[in-house]
Amino acid sequence: MSRRVAVIGAGAWGTALAQSFAAAGHPVTLWARDPDRAAAIQGTRENAAYLPGIGLHPGIAVTADLAAIGGDLRLLAAPAQHLRAILQRLPPRPGPLLITAKGIETATGRFMDEIAAETRPEAAPVLLSGPSFAEEVARGLPTALTLACADAEAGAALARSLGHRTLRLYWTEDLRGVALGGALKNVLAIAAGIVTGRGLGENARAALVTRGLAEMMRLGAGLGGRPETLMGLSGLGDLLLTACSATSRNTSLGIALGQGRSLAEILGARRSVTEGVWTAAAAARLAAKAGIDAPVIDAVDAVLNRGAAIDTAVAGLLLRPAKREAQ
Repeated sequence: MSRRVAVIGAGAWGTALAQSFAAAGHPVTLWARDPDRAAAIQGTRENAAYLPGIGLHPGIAVTADLAAIGGDLRLLAAPAQHLRAILQRLPPRPGPLLITAKGIETATGRFMDEIAAETRPEAAPVLLSGPSFAEEVARGLPTALTLACADAEAGAALARSLGHRTLRLYWTEDLRGVALGGALKNVLAIAAGIVTGRGLGENARAALVTRGLAEMMRLGAGLGGRPETLMGLSGLGDLLLTACSATSRNTSLGIALGQGRSLAEILGARRSVTEGVWTAAAAARLAAKAGIDAPVIDAVDAVLNRGAAIDTAVAGLLLRPAKREAQ
Protein backbone atom coordinates (compact mmCIF):
# COMPACT_ATOMS: atom_id res chain seq x y z
CA MET A 1 0.00 0.00 0.00
CA SER A 2 1.40 3.37 -1.04
CA ARG A 3 1.68 6.00 1.71
CA ARG A 4 2.48 9.68 1.34
CA VAL A 5 5.57 10.18 3.50
CA ALA A 6 6.93 13.48 4.83
CA VAL A 7 10.60 13.25 5.83
CA ILE A 8 11.59 16.15 8.08
CA GLY A 9 15.34 16.66 7.96
CA ALA A 10 17.43 16.65 4.78
CA GLY A 11 20.72 15.46 6.19
CA ALA A 12 22.29 12.21 5.03
CA TRP A 13 19.90 9.93 6.92
CA GLY A 14 16.71 11.78 6.09
CA THR A 15 17.65 11.92 2.42
CA ALA A 16 18.61 8.23 2.41
CA LEU A 17 15.27 7.19 3.90
CA ALA A 18 13.45 9.46 1.44
CA GLN A 19 15.31 7.66 -1.36
CA SER A 20 14.43 4.25 0.04
CA PHE A 21 10.73 4.99 0.52
CA ALA A 22 10.41 6.66 -2.88
CA ALA A 23 12.09 3.69 -4.56
CA ALA A 24 9.45 1.47 -2.94
CA GLY A 25 6.67 3.52 -4.53
CA HIS A 26 5.76 5.95 -1.74
CA PRO A 27 5.43 9.65 -2.74
CA VAL A 28 7.86 11.55 -0.49
CA THR A 29 8.22 15.19 0.55
CA LEU A 30 11.65 16.01 2.01
CA TRP A 31 11.93 19.07 4.26
CA ALA A 32 15.19 21.04 4.55
CA ARG A 33 15.50 23.83 7.13
CA ASP A 34 17.49 26.14 4.83
CA PRO A 35 15.40 27.45 1.88
CA ASP A 36 18.50 27.88 -0.30
CA ARG A 37 19.57 24.30 0.31
CA ALA A 38 16.05 23.01 -0.32
CA ALA A 39 16.00 24.88 -3.63
CA ALA A 40 19.44 23.54 -4.54
CA ILE A 41 18.48 19.93 -3.81
CA GLN A 42 15.23 20.31 -5.73
CA GLY A 43 16.98 21.99 -8.65
CA THR A 44 20.02 19.74 -8.99
CA ARG A 45 18.25 16.57 -7.81
CA GLU A 46 21.20 15.82 -5.56
CA ASN A 47 21.97 16.45 -1.87
CA ALA A 48 25.55 17.41 -2.63
CA ALA A 49 26.36 18.40 0.97
CA TYR A 50 25.50 15.03 2.52
CA LEU A 51 25.15 12.40 -0.23
CA PRO A 52 27.23 13.62 -3.16
CA GLY A 53 27.00 11.62 -6.36
CA ILE A 54 23.60 10.06 -5.59
CA GLY A 55 20.78 11.33 -7.78
CA LEU A 56 17.54 12.14 -5.99
CA HIS A 57 14.66 9.81 -6.83
CA PRO A 58 12.03 11.47 -9.06
CA GLY A 59 9.34 10.60 -6.51
CA ILE A 60 10.82 13.06 -3.97
CA ALA A 61 9.73 16.69 -3.73
CA VAL A 62 11.86 19.07 -1.61
CA THR A 63 10.56 22.02 0.41
CA ALA A 64 11.57 24.40 3.20
CA ASP A 65 7.99 25.12 4.26
CA LEU A 66 7.35 23.02 7.36
CA ALA A 67 3.76 24.17 7.76
CA ALA A 68 2.90 22.98 4.24
CA ILE A 69 4.12 19.41 4.72
CA GLY A 70 1.31 16.90 4.47
CA GLY A 71 1.50 13.15 4.13
CA ASP A 72 -0.06 10.12 5.75
CA LEU A 73 3.11 9.56 7.73
CA ARG A 74 5.64 12.00 9.19
CA LEU A 75 9.22 10.89 9.79
CA LEU A 76 11.65 13.05 11.75
CA ALA A 77 15.33 12.72 10.88
CA ALA A 78 16.47 15.65 13.04
CA PRO A 79 19.40 15.34 15.50
CA ALA A 80 18.44 14.33 19.02
CA GLN A 81 19.21 17.70 20.63
CA HIS A 82 17.04 19.53 18.06
CA LEU A 83 14.10 17.13 18.08
CA ARG A 84 12.04 19.00 20.68
CA ALA A 85 12.26 22.30 18.79
CA ILE A 86 11.21 20.69 15.51
CA LEU A 87 8.31 18.85 17.14
CA GLN A 88 7.07 22.07 18.71
CA ARG A 89 6.92 23.65 15.24
CA LEU A 90 4.98 20.79 13.66
CA PRO A 91 1.28 21.35 13.05
CA PRO A 92 -0.71 19.05 15.38
CA ARG A 93 -1.94 15.90 13.68
CA PRO A 94 -2.88 12.47 15.06
CA GLY A 95 -1.22 9.34 13.76
CA PRO A 96 2.24 7.77 13.86
CA LEU A 97 5.29 9.99 14.22
CA LEU A 98 8.44 8.13 13.18
CA ILE A 99 11.64 9.27 14.91
CA THR A 100 15.11 8.22 13.77
CA ALA A 101 17.30 10.24 16.18
CA LYS A 102 19.51 8.09 18.40
CA GLY A 103 20.28 9.89 21.61
CA ILE A 104 19.18 11.25 24.98
CA GLU A 105 18.24 14.90 25.41
CA THR A 106 21.13 16.40 27.38
CA ALA A 107 19.11 19.05 29.19
CA THR A 108 16.37 16.73 30.47
CA GLY A 109 17.62 13.13 30.25
CA ARG A 110 14.57 12.29 28.11
CA PHE A 111 14.52 9.68 25.37
CA MET A 112 13.21 10.59 21.93
CA ASP A 113 9.82 8.91 22.35
CA GLU A 114 9.34 10.72 25.68
CA ILE A 115 10.02 14.08 24.01
CA ALA A 116 7.50 13.25 21.30
CA ALA A 117 4.89 12.24 23.88
CA GLU A 118 5.40 15.52 25.75
CA THR A 119 5.34 17.86 22.75
CA ARG A 120 2.93 16.08 20.39
CA PRO A 121 0.55 14.12 22.68
CA GLU A 122 -1.98 13.70 19.88
CA ALA A 123 0.49 11.58 17.87
CA ALA A 124 1.90 8.08 18.49
CA PRO A 125 5.72 8.00 18.76
CA VAL A 126 7.46 5.30 16.75
CA LEU A 127 11.22 4.69 16.78
CA LEU A 128 13.15 3.49 13.74
CA SER A 129 16.65 2.28 14.57
CA GLY A 130 19.31 -0.26 13.72
CA PRO A 131 22.61 -0.80 11.89
CA SER A 132 22.50 1.56 8.94
CA PHE A 133 24.90 3.80 7.07
CA ALA A 134 23.00 6.41 5.10
CA GLU A 135 24.95 6.07 1.87
CA GLU A 136 24.29 2.33 1.66
CA VAL A 137 20.56 2.83 2.22
CA ALA A 138 20.49 5.61 -0.38
CA ARG A 139 22.17 3.33 -2.90
CA GLY A 140 19.63 0.59 -2.28
CA LEU A 141 21.95 -1.86 -0.52
CA PRO A 142 20.22 -4.39 1.81
CA THR A 143 19.50 -3.06 5.31
CA ALA A 144 17.47 -4.35 8.27
CA LEU A 145 16.07 -2.08 10.98
CA THR A 146 13.83 -2.28 14.04
CA LEU A 147 10.59 -0.31 14.28
CA ALA A 148 9.31 0.22 17.84
CA CYS A 149 5.69 1.14 18.51
CA ALA A 150 3.69 0.71 21.71
CA ASP A 151 0.78 -0.62 19.66
CA ALA A 152 2.05 -3.93 18.26
CA GLU A 153 -0.63 -4.14 15.59
CA ALA A 154 0.07 -0.61 14.35
CA GLY A 155 3.81 -1.29 14.39
CA ALA A 156 3.38 -4.44 12.35
CA ALA A 157 1.24 -2.59 9.81
CA LEU A 158 3.85 0.17 9.48
CA ALA A 159 6.69 -2.31 9.09
CA ARG A 160 4.82 -4.17 6.36
CA SER A 161 3.87 -1.02 4.46
CA LEU A 162 7.29 0.68 4.62
CA GLY A 163 9.56 -2.35 4.30
CA HIS A 164 10.55 -3.53 0.84
CA ARG A 165 13.06 -5.68 -0.98
CA THR A 166 16.18 -3.87 0.27
CA LEU A 167 14.78 -2.48 3.55
CA ARG A 168 13.65 -5.21 5.93
CA LEU A 169 11.77 -3.95 9.00
CA TYR A 170 11.21 -5.92 12.20
CA TRP A 171 8.79 -4.58 14.80
CA THR A 172 8.61 -4.53 18.58
CA GLU A 173 6.66 -2.77 21.34
CA ASP A 174 9.90 -2.19 23.28
CA LEU A 175 10.40 1.55 22.82
CA ARG A 176 12.77 1.76 25.79
CA GLY A 177 15.07 -1.00 24.59
CA VAL A 178 15.28 0.46 21.08
CA ALA A 179 15.90 3.98 22.44
CA LEU A 180 18.63 2.76 24.79
CA GLY A 181 20.42 0.70 22.17
CA GLY A 182 20.52 3.53 19.66
CA ALA A 183 21.71 6.09 22.20
CA LEU A 184 24.34 4.04 24.03
CA LYS A 185 25.97 2.50 20.97
CA ASN A 186 27.14 5.99 19.92
CA VAL A 187 28.88 6.55 23.25
CA LEU A 188 30.48 3.11 23.13
CA ALA A 189 31.61 3.68 19.55
CA ILE A 190 33.52 6.79 20.67
CA ALA A 191 35.26 4.61 23.26
CA ALA A 192 36.12 2.01 20.61
CA GLY A 193 37.51 4.74 18.39
CA ILE A 194 39.69 6.07 21.19
CA VAL A 195 41.15 2.58 21.67
CA THR A 196 41.95 2.40 17.95
CA GLY A 197 43.35 5.92 17.77
CA ARG A 198 45.55 5.27 20.79
CA GLY A 199 46.99 2.15 19.14
CA LEU A 200 45.86 -0.17 21.92
CA GLY A 201 45.11 -3.04 19.54
CA GLU A 202 42.25 -5.19 18.31
CA ASN A 203 42.17 -7.25 21.52
CA ALA A 204 41.48 -4.14 23.57
CA ARG A 205 38.78 -2.93 21.17
CA ALA A 206 36.99 -6.29 21.22
CA ALA A 207 37.12 -6.35 25.02
CA LEU A 208 35.82 -2.79 25.28
CA VAL A 209 32.93 -3.35 22.88
CA THR A 210 31.95 -6.54 24.72
CA ARG A 211 32.06 -4.91 28.14
CA GLY A 212 30.23 -1.92 26.70
CA LEU A 213 27.48 -4.28 25.57
CA ALA A 214 27.29 -5.58 29.16
CA GLU A 215 26.71 -1.99 30.33
CA MET A 216 23.98 -1.57 27.72
CA MET A 217 22.31 -4.76 28.96
CA ARG A 218 22.51 -3.64 32.61
CA LEU A 219 20.98 -0.28 31.80
CA GLY A 220 18.32 -1.98 29.74
CA ALA A 221 17.40 -4.27 32.61
CA GLY A 222 17.27 -1.35 35.03
CA LEU A 223 15.23 0.96 32.81
CA GLY A 224 12.69 -1.43 31.36
CA GLY A 225 14.26 -2.51 28.06
CA ARG A 226 13.99 -6.11 26.94
CA PRO A 227 17.22 -8.14 26.68
CA GLU A 228 16.20 -9.57 23.29
CA THR A 229 15.85 -6.02 21.93
CA LEU A 230 19.33 -5.05 23.09
CA MET A 231 20.76 -8.23 21.60
CA GLY A 232 18.97 -7.47 18.32
CA LEU A 233 19.39 -5.03 15.45
CA SER A 234 18.85 -1.84 17.45
CA GLY A 235 21.33 -2.85 20.17
CA LEU A 236 24.11 -5.31 19.36
CA GLY A 237 23.62 -4.95 15.61
CA ASP A 238 24.00 -1.18 15.63
CA LEU A 239 26.89 -1.37 18.10
CA LEU A 240 28.80 -3.78 15.83
CA LEU A 241 28.35 -1.58 12.78
CA THR A 242 29.14 1.70 14.50
CA ALA A 243 32.02 0.62 16.74
CA CYS A 244 33.82 -1.49 14.13
CA SER A 245 33.88 0.96 11.22
CA ALA A 246 36.27 3.90 10.93
CA THR A 247 33.71 5.62 8.65
CA SER A 248 31.25 5.91 11.55
CA ARG A 249 31.00 9.50 12.80
CA ASN A 250 31.27 8.43 16.44
CA THR A 251 34.11 5.96 15.93
CA SER A 252 36.05 8.37 13.72
CA LEU A 253 35.68 11.07 16.37
CA GLY A 254 37.06 8.66 18.97
CA ILE A 255 39.97 7.78 16.68
CA ALA A 256 40.82 11.46 16.26
CA LEU A 257 40.63 11.99 20.03
CA GLY A 258 42.89 8.99 20.57
CA GLN A 259 45.39 10.46 18.12
CA GLY A 260 45.58 13.63 20.17
CA ARG A 261 43.24 16.06 18.43
CA SER A 262 40.99 18.22 20.60
CA LEU A 263 37.23 17.78 20.67
CA ALA A 264 36.67 21.39 19.60
CA GLU A 265 38.96 20.95 16.60
CA ILE A 266 37.23 17.74 15.50
CA LEU A 267 33.71 19.12 15.82
CA GLY A 268 34.68 22.39 14.14
CA ALA A 269 35.64 20.52 10.98
CA ARG A 270 32.37 18.54 10.77
CA ARG A 271 29.09 19.27 9.06
CA SER A 272 27.16 16.32 10.51
CA VAL A 273 26.20 15.90 14.18
CA THR A 274 28.10 13.28 16.18
CA GLU A 275 25.32 12.19 18.54
CA GLY A 276 27.51 10.35 21.05
CA VAL A 277 29.22 13.57 22.13
CA TRP A 278 25.91 14.99 23.36
CA THR A 279 24.59 11.70 24.72
CA ALA A 280 27.61 10.75 26.86
CA ALA A 281 26.85 13.08 29.77
CA ALA A 282 23.14 12.22 29.79
CA ALA A 283 23.87 8.49 29.66
CA ALA A 284 26.40 8.73 32.52
CA ARG A 285 23.91 10.67 34.65
CA LEU A 286 21.17 8.16 33.83
CA ALA A 287 23.35 5.25 34.95
CA ALA A 288 24.42 7.03 38.14
CA LYS A 289 20.84 7.94 39.03
CA ALA A 290 19.72 4.33 38.54
CA GLY A 291 22.70 3.01 40.54
CA ILE A 292 23.95 0.99 37.55
CA ASP A 293 27.66 0.36 37.03
CA ALA A 294 28.71 1.79 33.64
CA PRO A 295 32.47 2.43 33.75
CA VAL A 296 33.01 2.66 29.98
CA ILE A 297 30.22 5.19 29.52
CA ASP A 298 31.47 7.14 32.52
CA ALA A 299 35.02 7.18 31.12
CA VAL A 300 33.82 8.57 27.78
CA ASP A 301 31.87 11.28 29.60
CA ALA A 302 34.94 12.10 31.69
CA VAL A 303 37.11 12.52 28.58
CA LEU A 304 34.53 14.54 26.63
CA ASN A 305 33.02 16.67 29.35
CA ARG A 306 35.11 16.62 32.50
CA GLY A 307 38.63 17.22 31.25
CA ALA A 308 39.97 13.72 31.96
CA ALA A 309 43.11 12.67 30.10
CA ILE A 310 42.61 9.68 27.82
CA ASP A 311 45.49 7.72 29.34
CA THR A 312 44.11 8.31 32.84
CA ALA A 313 40.65 7.13 31.77
CA VAL A 314 42.08 4.00 30.11
CA ALA A 315 44.20 3.23 33.16
CA GLY A 316 41.13 3.58 35.36
CA LEU A 317 39.32 0.95 33.31
CA LEU A 318 42.28 -1.43 33.31
CA LEU A 319 42.88 -1.13 37.04
CA ARG A 320 39.32 -1.96 38.08
CA PRO A 321 39.17 -4.89 40.54
CA ALA A 322 38.92 -8.39 39.04
CA LYS A 323 35.38 -9.77 38.96
CA ARG A 324 33.31 -12.69 37.78
CA GLU A 325 32.13 -12.25 34.19
CA ALA A 326 28.41 -11.58 34.27
CA GLN A 327 25.98 -9.10 32.80
